[in-house]
Amino acid sequence: MKTVPEDWSQRSRDLAQLLSRSALGDRQAFKQLYELTSGHLFAVLLRIQRDRAIAEDLLQEVYVSAWKAAGNFDAHQAQPLTWLTHIARNKAIDSLRRAQAQPRLESVHAADEDDERPDLDQRMADEGPGPAELLERASDARQLSHCMQGLSAQQRQSVALAFFDGLSHAEVAEQLREPLGTVKSWVRRALMSLKTCLERAAQRDETTMAGAA
Repeated sequence: MKTVPEDWSQRSRDLAQLLSRSALGDRQAFKQLYELTSGHLFAVLLRIQRDRAIAEDLLQEVYVSAWKAAGNFDAHQAQPLTWLTHIARNKAIDSLRRAQAQPRLESVHAADEDDERPDLDQRMADEGPGPAELLERASDARQLSHCMQGLSAQQRQSVALAFFDGLSHAEVAEQLREPLGTVKSWVRRALMSLKTCLERAAQRDETTMAGAA
């Protein structure tokens, strides 16, 4: 197996080893890889492709691609779960593009006990639309981009990993090599800032439409 960074968790080391063995055609190792990661990847797919049947088909495509490309995995470029998550995310987005749809960014409930992300309704106390729903409503990509630019670099990266790549807070902390509490704070503040920014943008759009009527 290729050397991996010394600060990786044992889980990441185990997954890297399974990927390395899979690259050599070890089907038992690939089966173990599937068992350890399929739940997480299926949750990632469902966050983007809400049709469960399609997501199930996409999950199989993800692992077919992973089996074929296992030899290309580079431990110095990404951690195993991040690498697999990128494959899943690209598969899901491609399926939506084929259907001429847009990806939904709504976060689902924690898929297992290891996922430390609180549900969105626990993050926001008010009864208004949550940040994920507001992200969905952003009809203009420039609007979302503008709001994202208002975040700090750490907040942008944390939100991207948590909502676009589907990582848990713990996984984001591991990826960024920052304390878990720090990452949770970045994500919480980023969501609040995005919520405020997108709400204001939505209000401006409504005012503009009302004035044009």
